Amino acid sequence: MVKLWLAQEPKADALLAENPFALLVGMVLDQQIPLEVAFAGPKKIADRMGGFDVAQIADYDPDKFAALCSERPAVHRFPGSMAKRIQALAQIVVDKYDGDAAALWTAGDPDGAELLRRLWALPGFGEQKARIFLALLGKQYSVTPKGWRSAAGDYGKAGTHMSVADIADARSLGQVRSYKKQTKAAQKGKAAT
Repeated sequence: MVKLWLAQEPKADALLAENPFALLVGMVLDQQIPLEVAFAGPKKIADRMGGFDVAQIADYDPDKFAALCSERPAVHRFPGSMAKRIQALAQIVVDKYDGDAAALWTAGDPDGAELLRRLWALPGFGEQKARIFLALLGKQYSVTPKGWRSAAGDYGKAGTHMSVADIADARSLGQVRSYKKQTKAAQKGKAAT
């Protein structure tokens, strides 16, 4: 089994490693909050629901699911909108992939470009997030369809420390944080000129 270090909490990371839908949800939540909070979100949901089943999440009453996501500690700083996004994602996995989130990257043996298209089409996944998730699959899950590195862009390059795809321990987490800090500073510098 893959050993992840994203939530930085063993049980939360174990859920991400064993449940592909939990990993997708963690990626959806990874915006505007610290990454460890985002990737701990699926475990919070699982604890409150008594498990993390994609069909159960898809069928859950939307108002009750939003309330569940809003319980303190909330799964995100915008729990209501994220609850809707998670349920929309769950419904797609149920409808298109028979409830098997891993089928997203295995069904029909997609190449890297097709897998990128599939990810980009998901709620909460823009181009950058789809590329990062594709790199995460390739670098940490050995999901390496033909052309995956090219489809993942810079995030797919070996030896980088740019995103969650590259976090394997405390050292690599520090390197990713440093990269992001430098990137933000560079963007602020460009905006100021």
